Amino acid sequence: MLMAALSDKGKVRPINEDSYCLPEEGMHLALVADGMGGHQAGEVASAMAVQILSDLARKRAGRDISIKTAVSWVRQANEAIYDAAQANAAQRGMGTTITFLYCMKRHAMLGHVGDSRCYRLRRGSLEQLSRDHSLVQELVRTGAITKEEARVHPYKNIITRALGADAEVQVDVQELDVDEGDLYLLCSDGLTDYLSDEELEAILNEDGPTLEDKAQRMLNTALDRGGRDNITLLLLDGEVSE
Repeated sequence: MLMAALSDKGKVRPINEDSYCLPEEGMHLALVADGMGGHQAGEVASAMAVQILSDLARKRAGRDISIKTAVSWVRQANEAIYDAAQANAAQRGMGTTITFLYCMKRHAMLGHVGDSRCYRLRRGSLEQLSRDHSLVQELVRTGAITKEEARVHPYKNIITRALGADAEVQVDVQELDVDEGDLYLLCSDGLTDYLSDEELEAILNEDGPTLEDKAQRMLNTALDRGGRDNITLLLLDGEVSE
């Protein structure tokens, strides 16, 4: 598998509250978490999510998992983050988004809470596989605003689900088929706030640049256009696992 990852605190935020992991030997998990909460609590929440899920993935040693298992993993992380927040006043209210791919031989499991996204480029066409758990997404779904209006809506960063925000969490999980040549993009909203789906698709379809080059161009574009949030993106190309 070919992979690339970049994470940057941006031009405004004092610290980077995003966390991520890439697949490695014995741990076939790619994950992006975008933390929220003051006093560095968001950084704690996102790091906890990555640590807990990557530890659980290592215990599977590359074996397939079910939707039930994926949901269980996210709920375990939610419980741990919620309990930590309740036990420490400085971390009260902390939470994180989470979007992950658990990579298997012929398919992958996508798990998702919040507004960090997973895209798939297949035969030149980019599709958002995750669904934003956000206020503006609900407005788009009901027809109150258009997708274009959502990009500049004043409440576009209000999410309706987050890990650790409540004692229980609703998780979206789906099993994905995998084709040779698929390219996956996992990212926090610090990227998609500044690049449209059409721009992402155009960059990913370019011939010549490496995955690292494409990731760097995306990051640089988001920074050049303001970089008001932390920015994290992962690119995964080729067969999902051996």
